Amino acid sequence: EGSLCLFVLQKYGYTHLSAGDLLRDERKRPGSQYGELIENYIKEGEIVPVEITISLLKRAMDQTMAANSQKNKFLIDGFPRNEDNLQGWNKTMDGKADVSFVLFFDCDNEICIGRCLERGKSSGRSDDNRESLEKRIHTYLQSTKPIIDLYERMGKVRKVDASKSVDEVFEKVVQIFDKEG
Repeated sequence: EGSLCLFVLQKYGYTHLSAGDLLRDERKRPGSQYGELIENYIKEGEIVPVEITISLLKRAMDQTMAANSQKNKFLIDGFPRNEDNLQGWNKTMDGKADVSFVLFFDCDNEICIGRCLERGKSSGRSDDNRESLEKRIHTYLQSTKPIIDLYERMGKVRKVDASKSVDEVFEKVVQIFDKEG
């Protein structure tokens, strides 16, 4: 699935940034002042403080644009996840970045858990276990869903039924990017 979506992103000139990947990379970085803190939040299925996540996203965006000024379109995966994230984004990125749309992969909780448990057999991720996943779903319902609802009211949500096959999901993503550019 991921490689198909990366193909779409490259075709339309987007750089993929995963908030989770950036946090996991920072957690592993030798000498990171945030490593242990990030690990504890991830393990508990909680949302890492916005200042940390925003600084990592901004650094990645700045590095990408410094290397190639034409690379100024980003798909930020897994962010914002709560009101604090949204306010931090608006405060830090006001006038620097515009949100064109939110790509929302909608999927039944049990399907998500099953897929993550399957991924957990080879991912080595500390949060790919049922207990952490159930905490993440609770956090999603309590904190993230209201952000998606807010963007929906603004007419910025593009929804994909992610319970479908990989090919069907891919086709829907292509349609969205064909329309949005």
